[in-house]
Amino acid sequence: MDPNSAHLRAGKESKEKSISPPPPHRTSSSSSIHKSGHVINHSHRSSFAENMRGMPPSPRNHRHPSFTQAAIQELLNHPPAPRHHNPQFAGRDWRDIAVGELISKDDVSWVDMNTSVQDATMALLKNTSSNVVVVRENTASSAPVSTFDYNDLNAYILVVVGLAHPSEDLVELYDTLAKKAQARMSIPLRDIQPICRKESLVVLQGDEDLAKAIEVFGSGVHRVLVANQNAEIVGVLSQLKLMEFFWNEGVNFRNIDDLYPRLLTDAGVGSQQIIAVNADSPLTEALNLMSQEGLSSVAVVDNSLNVVGNISTTDAKHLTNAASLPLLQDSCLHFISVILTEQGVEKGKDSFPVFYVNPYSTLAHTVAKLVATRSHRMWIVESASPSPSTPGTPSLGPTVLVPTPSSSQTSLTGSHFPSVPPASTLPGSHLSGRLIGVVTLTDILNLFAKSTGLNPADPSEQRARRRRSSSSSIRPSLESSRASIDIRR
Repeated sequence: MDPNSAHLRAGKESKEKSISPPPPHRTSSSSSIHKSGHVINHSHRSSFAENMRGMPPSPRNHRHPSFTQAAIQELLNHPPAPRHHNPQFAGRDWRDIAVGELISKDDVSWVDMNTSVQDATMALLKNTSSNVVVVRENTASSAPVSTFDYNDLNAYILVVVGLAHPSEDLVELYDTLAKKAQARMSIPLRDIQPICRKESLVVLQGDEDLAKAIEVFGSGVHRVLVANQNAEIVGVLSQLKLMEFFWNEGVNFRNIDDLYPRLLTDAGVGSQQIIAVNADSPLTEALNLMSQEGLSSVAVVDNSLNVVGNISTTDAKHLTNAASLPLLQDSCLHFISVILTEQGVEKGKDSFPVFYVNPYSTLAHTVAKLVATRSHRMWIVESASPSPSTPGTPSLGPTVLVPTPSSSQTSLTGSHFPSVPPASTLPGSHLSGRLIGVVTLTDILNLFAKSTGLNPADPSEQRARRRRSSSSSIRPSLESSRASIDIRR
């Protein structure tokens, strides 16, 4: 090689090296994963900082509070349900959509007053779309006179096993029904009507608009029957089905979709009046509490008031055969584990439905969970603050935990609960927190109605009706212990 050429080439390379910018270096903030043996040169950071002097401040300094690590982990483990838009509703005002557009004839299953409770239960188990069967007087009639759902099945099971608490005027009826059931005699639905709690039987015409339906649901009614022009029942519309509609089609309705980014604390929905049972309480206490108070579900908490799970009247379907009756005397925690096991067998994988949100959850996140779990309510639990300058949980007022009939505690303050299995015994339960409130479908649909200028009635009347229509022999003991409670969901 020519020495002069080599000298010129070396000089050229030296010159290029002196004017070329240094290669970029990743600092520890660029990646959370570093391979062993990699050395990060920090000598360039000081000169870079010096060069940045005088630059405008970063917008990060004024950003909104971030999600907590727990909130992010919850979103990763339980992402919101996907929203499936129907082009049928694109470009339309939801108040002009007819009730009949949201129903299906498959939602309607008929029985009559002479149908046995056993046959009615089988029809109920098969009707998974609406979770209710419509009752008529006889096979020749087409007019509904009542319904039979899981709340009624729950009340009937308690009577049959002798664990219900009838009022004095119903003691003889309860004894008769229990004896007939033990003798395997057929019991018609007509005979159990006095033990069933009932809300208003509301029938809407299929051509009525959704504005009417949301006013009814925002007033606390859980479902309505839908009739055609010939007064024939052609469908069932529930709060949950309407909520699914607004979740999937909200993008088409600006006044509804604009509500979804709001935090629960800002939206003003939910209540701090809570009904819960301890995880070590027998299952019968949870079932009795729901029956007595006209509730569709109760929270299950551990001795630190962390939400362990949820028991609903729909879970009564796991108690419809004699082999499952011993579960009634087992703990609520054990019953939840049985439900999770059966769901795992059905779905082929483990599952842990998440029935809780926190005060910083958005309305969208809450609605997505309600739709995904097909629940009537979400329990609100304490959450770490998203900002160091903000208190850990918003000021929500006093929280009241309603005791079960055999309990003497009246509130969270100063209460002592018997030892129960830790929440960590169930998968996913470690992500929950201390129970502080509840938000229901009624609360959210009431908000939707009011935000669009409608005037739903006070939901407390429907709640009171459900309580009045159930047996009330133990109500004095509950009433005397909850003077601070106004409304329970």
